[in-house]
Amino acid sequence: MAVKKAQMMPTFIYEGIDRKGAKLKGELPARNMALAKVTLRKQGITIKTIRQKKKNILEGLMKKKVSTLDITIFTRQLATMMKAGVPLVQSFEIVAEGLENPAMREVVLGIKGEVEGGNTFAGALRKYPQHFDNLFCSLVESGEQSGALETMLDWVAIYKEKSELLKQKIKKAMKYPATVIVVAVIVTIILMVKVVPVFEELFTSFGADLPAFTKMVVNMSQWTQKYWFVLIIVVGFAIAAFLEAKKRSKKFRDLLDKAALRAPIFGDLVYKAIIARYSRTLATTFAAGVPLIDALESTAGATNNVVYEEAVMKIREDVATGQQLLFAMRVTDKFPSMAVQMVAIGEESGALDAMLDKVATHYENEVDNAVDGLTSMMEPLIMAVLGILVGGLVVAMYLPIFQMGSVV
Repeated sequence: MAVKKAQMMPTFIYEGIDRKGAKLKGELPARNMALAKVTLRKQGITIKTIRQKKKNILEGLMKKKVSTLDITIFTRQLATMMKAGVPLVQSFEIVAEGLENPAMREVVLGIKGEVEGGNTFAGALRKYPQHFDNLFCSLVESGEQSGALETMLDWVAIYKEKSELLKQKIKKAMKYPATVIVVAVIVTIILMVKVVPVFEELFTSFGADLPAFTKMVVNMSQWTQKYWFVLIIVVGFAIAAFLEAKKRSKKFRDLLDKAALRAPIFGDLVYKAIIARYSRTLATTFAAGVPLIDALESTAGATNNVVYEEAVMKIREDVATGQQLLFAMRVTDKFPSMAVQMVAIGEESGALDAMLDKVATHYENEVDNAVDGLTSMMEPLIMAVLGILVGGLVVAMYLPIFQMGSVV
């Protein structure tokens, strides 16, 4: 329900006069007309006209979604404003004006309206759970309660920036081979539909038997020309079924998470990324003053993998019974020795957050190196696959010509 309310919050267009007598007009998102009027009066605006903005269906369909990068930029800009001594509500206005994404601007103005209406910053963020997770809200709430919101926002901004950078590195590793494979498939289909039929007509005029390899390629070309729409439907259905199963089935998502860790090429990269996320999240929450048990609960969800989510929740149970974090981590047998030893040093020295931060930095660098190594390794492999696909078609088309030359 909270998600639906946040997404459907109406916007009101108003005209009025401020305390200095200057005319002004603008837009304000609010839950209803009464709340919009109260918010404007608190700002010292005498309302002349106010009306609800009509929704444009086409605009709603074309509206850009709020991405994690938008949230990261918002957090960093807000942290900068707060550290500069700008009041929270005014910071929202300044940040909103500089945002390029209208959807994100609407979210920021909605948060501003909630805060002006008497809600806490953390409470306002919880109105948008699709954009701000429980970890984000808990850290902000901790900052508000301790009176160090600007410092906490800076920590949250650093955490979001590090997390976003890690995500981009993993996307970079996945995007390159995926793009090349898609291009290879498209090129192969074009050759099958446009090039092979030309050679087929030429071979028919020869009246001679074709080599087995050439016959196979010609038959594939004929099938592609006749049933190309079936191929598109099957591929589209398979992609849609995969996405729907991933969205609706927890068992399927769990299976994918386990498969990702066992993948022969990408498994090591996924593993290092999980350790980096675990360390970074736990370091940030623990440094923010969140109790270790609560911090572990937030960290479990941040791992984004069911295997490590279950492992971290098991660690939480062990820590809750009085066991040290290092022993709880060691029992799971899911964490590298280096990370466990660093946690041991951190617990003994009373600098657990600093040691976890070093572990996170180390594994973030490991992910960076793994991405570079993976890209270098994939390039010759991809070229070989492309060579087999395209080269195989070329050889199949020229085999009959070579045969005729040998007969002559």
